[in-house]
Amino acid sequence: MDATLWDAQPGWLNTASYGLPPRRAYEALQAMLADWRVGRLSWQLWDESTQRAREAYARLIGVAADDVCVGAQVSQVLAPVAAGLAGSRFVVPDVEFTSNLFPWLVAGDVRTTSVAGLAEAIDSGTDAVAFSLVQSADGEIADYPAIVAAARAHGALVIVDATQACGWLPFDGSLADVVVAGAYKWLMSPRGSAFAYLAPALRERLTPWAAGWYAGDDVNESYYGPPLRLAKTARRFDISPSWAAYVGTAPALELVEELGVESIHAHNVRLANRFRTGLGVAPGDSAIVAVDVPGAQERLDRAGVQAAVRAGRLRASFHAYTTDADVDLALNALTG
Repeated sequence: MDATLWDAQPGWLNTASYGLPPRRAYEALQAMLADWRVGRLSWQLWDESTQRAREAYARLIGVAADDVCVGAQVSQVLAPVAAGLAGSRFVVPDVEFTSNLFPWLVAGDVRTTSVAGLAEAIDSGTDAVAFSLVQSADGEIADYPAIVAAARAHGALVIVDATQACGWLPFDGSLADVVVAGAYKWLMSPRGSAFAYLAPALRERLTPWAAGWYAGDDVNESYYGPPLRLAKTARRFDISPSWAAYVGTAPALELVEELGVESIHAHNVRLANRFRTGLGVAPGDSAIVAVDVPGAQERLDRAGVQAAVRAGRLRASFHAYTTDADVDLALNALTG
């Protein structure tokens, strides 16, 4: 990867918490803020970034842009799904990040199991299976094809949180009924932009309770008064976007496309395995590494390396801007 595309400081191994913006995304955001400060431009020019970001997300996961809605956070874009499935029976991993757990606990009956046991846990009593493609705590990758096959065999819906996957892990979003992603991690965007693929057949069961002017069939003709005139596409589930967030999101997603998810995947996993090998851990298939290293946080802090502790373990994550030197800096701190 070309490290000159970012202004990353050495030792950032914490993309699973938040991603670093590509230079072009940061500069676009700064230009927008400068224009906003003096009232130089109309908001419509900033808002063009929202559609660019929607289309880029759709291409990245292999779905139609008309089937993607935009929002602010994962739990928010999942809210109409949860409302539409009230009273349903869900199967969810027992370590699932709560943005993809609490909505189902509110909506219906939840049965939990291990990530590895998801496919086997789906049965005739399951209405939907909801899971992260990559787990936040330890980077475990779910067996997406097996889970989809089991769900389809029992007539269950498939709801995927791709927040820790989209941007580095290739996958086919069209296999699922819902694919959500917060863009501020591996998609390297400002916090406040999120997406949801909503399959057309499922959308018919959902109500856009949060509909406002931006969900209108023509947003420029939806400012005032009845009748109800919502978009016929997934846009009816849009909320009015934060202009600043999406001005930074569009160029970040477009850079991911340019670099190629397959290439980013190979880069990230290579560096993650370099890190694993340096700690005497077997190679893996994830860009997130969770390991037990006594005093890890203090050692890394002294070396200026940024990582995280999740579920009591050191969590290091590697992305397009990570270099071999970053990995070696962390290894020297942890093993020296």
